[in-house]
Amino acid sequence: MRTARPIKAAVTAVATTALLTLSACGSDGDSDKDETSEVQSEASEAPESEPAADEAAAASGDQPAWAGPVTTKGDKITSFKVGDVNVDVYQVGTAPAPKQGNWVDPKTNKPLIAKGDPLVFVNYVVTNNGDSIDLGSSLVNISPRYDDWQYAQGMGGITDNALFEAQGVNTSAVKPGGYQESNVYTLGAGQQYSYGENFHQQAGSKITFEATIVPVDAEGELLHDQRIEGQGTGTIK
Repeated sequence: MRTARPIKAAVTAVATTALLTLSACGSDGDSDKDETSEVQSEASEAPESEPAADEAAAASGDQPAWAGPVTTKGDKITSFKVGDVNVDVYQVGTAPAPKQGNWVDPKTNKPLIAKGDPLVFVNYVVTNNGDSIDLGSSLVNISPRYDDWQYAQGMGGITDNALFEAQGVNTSAVKPGGYQESNVYTLGAGQQYSYGENFHQQAGSKITFEATIVPVDAEGELLHDQRIEGQGTGTIK
């Protein structure tokens, strides 16, 4: 099945090919993991947690100075490697969408997330089990997609700080004041960070989490030739 590519709502969808096209229906800042992640400045007040038992030998549980408190709550969906970096994915909880999402299906002109639709929250815990690595503002870029997702665009969620606070997960891996003007976010050996996101809940659906690391040099320039990829699969409850 071919996938879709998004356009803005003000532009009329043109069915000149067999590809579906998503249209934007708002500007509430919904997440989009296919694009370069923008570092946000909010972090939750959740208490710091220790690393998972199976990671304790390799990871100290320390955090980089720029990161917010690590949270590990929820049921683990999957765990996978991106080089020496481990990504644990937890399903934390659900909540009704407080507003309409940003994208509509051009075939029906209905929002992919309508107000009141169930949102599922996932939490990513990223642990460096290897040598220190310098990351850019995207950090370890993680993109979730249901296996039956039919669009090229990633699965957008709802940006609402109160929702994330209620779930006890960070809206961003970077704590308030942790933004690095150098665009260099060093993740030391054994260090961790965590953040959450939400998207439409499809209970019982298979899902794949794709992750990418593109290190940066001392000036914060991306080193594309050192790109590393990994993925994990699981099921949303």
